[in-house]
Amino acid sequence: MWGVITALISGILMSVQGVFNTDLKEQTSLWVSTGWVQLTAFAVCILAWLFTGRSSVGALFQVENKYTLLGGVIGAFITVTVIQSVSSLGPARSAMLIVIAQIAMSYLIELFGLFGMERQSLTLRRLLGIAVAITGIVIFKWEK
Repeated sequence: MWGVITALISGILMSVQGVFNTDLKEQTSLWVSTGWVQLTAFAVCILAWLFTGRSSVGALFQVENKYTLLGGVIGAFITVTVIQSVSSLGPARSAMLIVIAQIAMSYLIELFGLFGMERQSLTLRRLLGIAVAITGIVIFKWEK
C-alpha cells in the first residue's frame, strides 16, 4: 500500500512541479529555471542527508555500474523536457504523454532486462494495457 501512496504523491508533485517550472521559465529562461530547480533539489538533499544519518558520500566512488551515476544528468534533462512540454501542450496533455512514455520505456526495460532489472516475458496483456492508455489519451484530450 505504501508504494501506491508514494506513487500517487509522486505523480501529484510532478504535475505541480511541471507547472511551477514552466512559469519560472517564462519569467527567467529555460536553463536558469532548470538550474534553479536542480540547485534547490541539491540543497534539500544536503539538508536531508545532514539530518538522516549521513551515510558515506565516498560510496559513490565504489558504485559498480558507473552509468547509474547519471541520474542527476538525466534529471536535468527531465526538468527541461517537462518544462518544454507543459509550455507547448499544457499540463494535462503533457502529463498523459509523459506517463505513456514512462510506461512504454519501463516495459522495454523489463522486457529486455536492461540496467540489471529482472527480465520479464512479452505478454499480450501488457501490450493491450499500453494500447488502452494511448487510446485513452486520444479520447480524453487530443483536440487537434
